[in-house]
Amino acid sequence: MIPISDNIISRGKPRVIYWLIGINLALFFWELKLENSGELSSVVNSWGVIPVLFNAAIANALSGNPAAGIVVLWRLTSLLLGMFLNGSFSQILGNLIFLWVFGKNVENILGHKLFLVFYLCSGIFTGLFQIITEPSSSLPFIGANGAIASVLGAYLFKFPKAKIDTILPLLILYIPVELPAFFHICWWFVQQLFYGIGSLNISGGNNLSSIGYGAQVAGLLVGAALMRLVQQFKRYPTS
Repeated sequence: MIPISDNIISRGKPRVIYWLIGINLALFFWELKLENSGELSSVVNSWGVIPVLFNAAIANALSGNPAAGIVVLWRLTSLLLGMFLNGSFSQILGNLIFLWVFGKNVENILGHKLFLVFYLCSGIFTGLFQIITEPSSSLPFIGANGAIASVLGAYLFKFPKAKIDTILPLLILYIPVELPAFFHICWWFVQQLFYGIGSLNISGGNNLSSIGYGAQVAGLLVGAALMRLVQQFKRYPTS
């Protein structure tokens, strides 16, 4: 099932989403180039969030090793950088489609600056959650799955009755249907099981084989909570 658009009229251009989609696509083409040169695995392991290395760096810093502080700072940077890498064609397509369909009206409500802060902080938060819940994992976690989950949570809280224009691909037929937004939120979690399709060649693997659903559920709740706060302060009516 492929979401196409919703029935909520957007009152402004989603400029931040344009930039996020452009940056993700540009970096994905860069990843393809790195894959051909054999350098992709090194970049993913450097940019991605690796819980066991993150925790080891913190332990070394707390033990009094001053040089470990630099490593901790780099590992903190990976919480942001890893959001903009993707491990497969299906992951980037799935993430960007959901960002486009559900993010436009969230950006419209929050405003460009607050939406960008919300998106980046949500990704960082879910990355930290992943580190806490899977501290011994040696797989690099990449992708904006957590940030997208927060966008979906914010959207569902604000527009619980929204309808989503959807295409159902059945072999060579494409059937247009209209489905509730809540259905697509559930489908978001299911369709990630197929993010291994079109995987890039990353030695040792990455989070495509160990989807952090716990972190994404946390992101979903954070998104809904933020939208509730915004609704209280700006007094937007519930739709």
